[in-house]
Amino acid sequence: MPFIETGIKGLKIFEPRVWEDDRGYFFEAFNKRIFFEEGLEREFVQDNQARSTFGVLRGLHYQVPPFAQAKLVRVLKGEVLDVVVDIRPESETYGSHYSTILSEKNKRQLYVPRGFAHGYVVLSETAEFFYKCDNYYQQESEGGIFWSDPQLGIDWMIDPLEAILSTKDVLLPRFGEHRKFE
Repeated sequence: MPFIETGIKGLKIFEPRVWEDDRGYFFEAFNKRIFFEEGLEREFVQDNQARSTFGVLRGLHYQVPPFAQAKLVRVLKGEVLDVVVDIRPESETYGSHYSTILSEKNKRQLYVPRGFAHGYVVLSETAEFFYKCDNYYQQESEGGIFWSDPQLGIDWMIDPLEAILSTKDVLLPRFGEHRKFE
């Protein structure tokens, strides 16, 4: 199977089979049947794409029910460190984080179930980040956690002084003070 377990329930890396030759490459970035066979039965309803430069850090974001979102994230160009934090109160890995490098070279994708705060930082000169969502964005359901909260202990792989954040992300609450996922 093209899925790799991460050690956190529901969080999986999708590693597509890539066919390469002297003309370039081809792969299926998404096949509903393969995802459904893995138990990832989500109907994606929205695609989002962002272009950012080195050091841009977006996150950690999520939406609470009934507008919670599962995501399938990948990098079309460049390289990012992708990070998620389990915010499901009933989860045995509540408060744990997981990070992985996603890049145009490795073509890996991360399936992020509902109940995770998500963010990424650009490690290359620029990156184009693409993701599918299984629910529509709803501003009133938005939540977030401050990216460098010491309680989470996330290594973002860049000098914190090089992190470029939005005003909104600078003001996000610490873990434990964040909007609960219920």
